[in-house]
Amino acid sequence: MRILGIDPGLRVTGFGIVDMDGQQLRYVASGRVRGGERQPLPERLKLLLDGLDEVIRTHQPQVASVEQVFVNVNPQSTLLLGQARGAVICAAVSAGLPVAEYTALQVKQAVVGAGKAAKSQVAHMVGRLLALPVAPEGDAADALACAICHAHTANGFGGRTTGKRRGGRVASLEDWLR
Repeated sequence: MRILGIDPGLRVTGFGIVDMDGQQLRYVASGRVRGGERQPLPERLKLLLDGLDEVIRTHQPQVASVEQVFVNVNPQSTLLLGQARGAVICAAVSAGLPVAEYTALQVKQAVVGAGKAAKSQVAHMVGRLLALPVAPEGDAADALACAICHAHTANGFGGRTTGKRRGGRVASLEDWLR
């Protein structure tokens, strides 16, 4: 199974792709999709949507795994992050991918074994679990961690899911929204 992990952000959204074959994980790709900084919000969201569409077309994942929004001290930041998250979920659902959602605590527990792990610990363990020569950085590390969390939790869906209903995949974004 090919898993797309996504760490949503309005300026930069990280993505990480891993293949899971039984208990084996293999690194495929990771990187960032930039949402811009100076454009109006709708254009920034479209940049994220288009960038994730390209990642999905290029790498053909079978499922997406997205980190849930945490409530920030600044409500405006939380709302903006929620909109970026909505754009990336729409990209996945529009491509026909089921979407699993995990909290930061679940991701850290799955990757490091401790829910209060530091970002550096998460990046280090991602590098070790995927046998990378160098630990990935920032958003890409978090996205790969989200994909690994899905692989460890899943063999199905351990988190909250969207984009899939009994009887199979959702035919369209409109069906999912209903």
